[in-house]
Amino acid sequence: MPQQRTPLYLIGIAALLLIITGCGADNYAKKAEKYYAIGEYFDAAEEYKKAYSHTPVKEKAKRGERAFKMAECYRKIGYSAKAAGGYQNAVRYKVGGMEPVLRLAQMQHWMGKYNDAIKNYTVFLDSIPESIEAQNGLKGCLLAGDLKKKGSLYSIKKLPILASRRADYSPMLYGEDWDQIYFTTTRQQASGNELSGITGVKMADIFYSKKDDKGKWSKPETVEGEINTEYEDGACCFTPDGKTMYFTRCTHDPNYPRYATIMSSARSDASWSKAQELKISNDTLSSFAYPAVSPDGKWLYFSSDMPGGFGGMDLWRIAIDEQSWAIPENLGSDINTFGDEVFPTFRPNGDLYFSSDGHPGMGGLDLFVAEQDSSNMWQIKSLGYPMNSAGDDFGMTFEGFNNRGFFSTNRGNGRGWDQIMSFECPEVVQSIKGWVYEKDGYELPGAMVYMIGNDGTNLRLSVKPDGSFEQEVKPNVDYVLLGTCQGYLNHKQEIHIDTSSISRQHVLQFPLASMTDPVLIRNVFYEFDSAELTEGSTIALDSLAMLLTENPNVTIELSSHCDYRGRDEYNLRLSQRRAESVVNHLVQKGIAPQRMIPVGYGEERPKVINRRMAEQNPFLQIGDTLTESFILALPDEAQQEICNALNRRTEFRVMRTTYGLP
Repeated sequence: MPQQRTPLYLIGIAALLLIITGCGADNYAKKAEKYYAIGEYFDAAEEYKKAYSHTPVKEKAKRGERAFKMAECYRKIGYSAKAAGGYQNAVRYKVGGMEPVLRLAQMQHWMGKYNDAIKNYTVFLDSIPESIEAQNGLKGCLLAGDLKKKGSLYSIKKLPILASRRADYSPMLYGEDWDQIYFTTTRQQASGNELSGITGVKMADIFYSKKDDKGKWSKPETVEGEINTEYEDGACCFTPDGKTMYFTRCTHDPNYPRYATIMSSARSDASWSKAQELKISNDTLSSFAYPAVSPDGKWLYFSSDMPGGFGGMDLWRIAIDEQSWAIPENLGSDINTFGDEVFPTFRPNGDLYFSSDGHPGMGGLDLFVAEQDSSNMWQIKSLGYPMNSAGDDFGMTFEGFNNRGFFSTNRGNGRGWDQIMSFECPEVVQSIKGWVYEKDGYELPGAMVYMIGNDGTNLRLSVKPDGSFEQEVKPNVDYVLLGTCQGYLNHKQEIHIDTSSISRQHVLQFPLASMTDPVLIRNVFYEFDSAELTEGSTIALDSLAMLLTENPNVTIELSSHCDYRGRDEYNLRLSQRRAESVVNHLVQKGIAPQRMIPVGYGEERPKVINRRMAEQNPFLQIGDTLTESFILALPDEAQQEICNALNRRTEFRVMRTTYGLP
């Protein structure tokens, strides 16, 4: 039979349809890009989805690119399952390099598909092994099973009375008896009729509920006053006196990106006044969101992507002043990561809680607590399972000093709807956690801590690689702990453990002084052009007296140093008199004068920069000697003054360890 041929007019129609389809796909993609540029990710995802479905199969690169962009939108609004599908297509079409592999692993992580996530994190790390983001993701997946199996003292419950068919999140208790709960919701009862281009549902409002005498919560209703608007309003907090509310507002403009701002409202009788924007910064291109007030009422903590952070949204704080606002401070790399640190909140005892997707976790946002030790270092701890899950867990609030309250989570919900749950942790364990480190230096992993209690406790504790140790302790017991390390002087701490109905971790520091290198005595000050010690020097010198008491066989050289300014002979005499003043103070504290040799070096021994100083002052290098010629060669006067201040110092150096021995 002769071969049948397709009529030419059918070929033409097919070609025309392909052209029309391609043009339609491009138009959808352009609309999607406009929505994406202003942060309306739900609308952008819908347009990318249309663009993807209208892109011819043979145009693999375009299909893969549009699948990836669609997935990015779904990821940003918490639609993990849909995002995973988009990333899988991007991987299949081999677009975007290794990024779709990483994002796919993260979505699988968020959905609790840990084995699949581990495989993709591993594939990504095989190509980009230095990625901290992937390393932490892999750690989180590997830890998730153990965390779930281990569990914690926390128990959680759903709170149906506050639930709706949309998102309910960021609860915050209020009132002297904690009998009111404020929260954010996108339920149908929220004000306004417009749907958010970000989430596809109604704009968020702040609602609240009251607890009656029987402990039952009332049906939620919109907050009284002029708080809620046509915009997104939510994630509120209160000052300790209950007179001021801070919350987040996200306005919308069809021509500009979305930026969140922090608003404040004053309490007037039973309602709230019209909100005013807080001008934290003149930066108009960054978001400021999720406020939290410290228990002392002196600081406002918040999350922002402003320049100067570590990536994504960081936690910052700013001093609250009735007259003006100070410069924001970043909370540092102990807390902030390459990812997002958001929803800070405080327990009244001062513990800071927050959520992060950058620290290793079970998936999405995990809840962490950050406790600040006596050296102002943050110690970060996951709340574990069941507080954390494969989804987003965030927005805690505490019922007074009790370790119970409410939080929000979207676990088990691939569309990202949040729900509010209650939590409680019956705290019954007390412990001591300590760090052994070189005074003005770094951790000492070779250290040992001896722990003796008047209940018969006699322990020898090894420290971890980070110089830390932790040991459970008993109530109504007095403990003495001695930190030791070869080449360093001992340091003793004493502590009494009271009876407590809640768990508590007692943090101790063991800064050990070197027996070979000069040790800086911080915060020793003299009157101007004088050897007289100021009152502010007492704490530092009393600490040195205690150190010498704890190490009775040690003799030291006590030295004072000046900068290069002034005549050499004058500086020598002044520094000698200052060293003698310190020795005299220590003698008055009971230290034998034979154990101390006061020496004034004037400007003869300029400071040599060590690793810690170089890290604190990037313009200096390890080994730099701060001579007059070195300092004067620096281009900046501020840098010169820093070097002069480093040279003006009081130090001690161990001479012998055999004083009083036969």
